Amino acid sequence: MGSSTKLLAAALLPALLMMMAFHAPTMAAASNSNLFRDYIGAIYNGVKFTDVPIDPKVRFDFILAFVIDYTTATEPPSPTNGQFNIFWQNTVLTSSAVASIKRSNPNVRVAVSLGGATVNDRPVFFNITSVDSWVRNAVTSLTAIVTEYNLDGIDIDYEQFQADPETFADCIGRLVTTLKSNGVIKLASIAPYDNADVQRHYQALWRKYGAVIDYINFQFYAYSATTTVAQYVNFFDNQIVNYPGGNILASFTTAPTTASVPINTSLTACQTLQSQGKLYGIFIWAADHSRSQGFKYDTQAQELLANAGTY
Repeated sequence: MGSSTKLLAAALLPALLMMMAFHAPTMAAASNSNLFRDYIGAIYNGVKFTDVPIDPKVRFDFILAFVIDYTTATEPPSPTNGQFNIFWQNTVLTSSAVASIKRSNPNVRVAVSLGGATVNDRPVFFNITSVDSWVRNAVTSLTAIVTEYNLDGIDIDYEQFQADPETFADCIGRLVTTLKSNGVIKLASIAPYDNADVQRHYQALWRKYGAVIDYINFQFYAYSATTTVAQYVNFFDNQIVNYPGGNILASFTTAPTTASVPINTSLTACQTLQSQGKLYGIFIWAADHSRSQGFKYDTQAQELLANAGTY
């Protein structure tokens, strides 16, 4: 390809991506699939990739939790304007461990989640100096981390914000678009939950950049512990409206809590969604907690998804 052609392609790419993003809400709703995703590494309890059972009949994504654009060199920890640092247990979940689990399981991909709720028990905020500087720093720092660990994608899990929804949308949308167009990542997901401020930010992102977001890891377990199967399915249908055309994943948590939707309620709801042709996948928070249960529920979720076949 000649240099003039490259310049023309570079000039046209942003416009084409914006057109794709603008048309994202008209995409057809997702159907049953066999995608299973498991967050790992946030609790620092030594859980390994190889501890987790992996069904060869599912598409399996590990999601490292977390990288955060904060530094602990200050007290309290302070934001670094897109310069991401590793906060997962990378002494256990090493780059060689990533390479090994992917080599021995061709159905496995590994992504990393950005943000999270806290760092050193202090709230993590999406906080920027400017859109351009945040995107520039984020592209540089994440490219280095993704390359070092041979990762396949990123997940967006900011839950508190010191920027308005449109600013958040522009920062995250430009980040994902750039990383994908540079060939750094193949996939991207977002992880909202049903909080008014959270939804405002993620729906703004979806409206503008939905075409570059592959999956929605919606935190359905954040609903009340009294949630019924019928209510869970209704909550899921609400998110189909909020994120039209999105590949929305059902979810549950294996953390020891009495404040979240019970696991068995979630799994039964997943069966109902699958019977309705709407279960694109399931994700779990988190493998760290599942280990004490012998990964019983991770296995059950994968068995359910394996019935969907390969898509």
